[in-house]
Amino acid sequence: MNANAPRPTRFVARQRGATLLEILVALLILSLGILGMGALQTRAIKGNVSSMQRSQAVMLSYSILEAMRIDRAGAQAGTYNTGTFDTGTGLIDAKLCGPSTITGTTLRDNNLRDWLISIQLNLGQPGDTTSCGAIYCDTTSNPANCRIQVFWDDQRAGGLGNQMIETVSRL
Repeated sequence: MNANAPRPTRFVARQRGATLLEILVALLILSLGILGMGALQTRAIKGNVSSMQRSQAVMLSYSILEAMRIDRAGAQAGTYNTGTFDTGTGLIDAKLCGPSTITGTTLRDNNLRDWLISIQLNLGQPGDTTSCGAIYCDTTSNPANCRIQVFWDDQRAGGLGNQMIETVSRL
């Protein structure tokens, strides 16, 4: 056999490089991966916003408690109470859902109005009826045990809907 003789045409030379189909499949897999990472990032941001709202709700409950400590006599007399505490549901039966519900000019009225404005600005939007606050101080105990409940709608942050935190403290 002659080494310089041409090869028969029935033997196909080895393939070199990638076909167009292989490249398209690789691009499809890459684009699905990037799309998945984008969805994961979006979900993480929504979870972060939800966590921030929960932290702000706790800080807002502390802020009204501090205002009530300044007006301790009024708070212990029950002037800050928005309703009564229902032991069956664990909720205060009357909520304040906007600063327009407070019309007076006393220290108590100004504290509650500022608190409700802060709730709506940090957890909702002005005029929102789902961002509310409720207060109940048990006037039969000394010092008074006070419950502060803050309500908001977490669906705007991609959460589970209506949320509530409760802070209990003695004055």
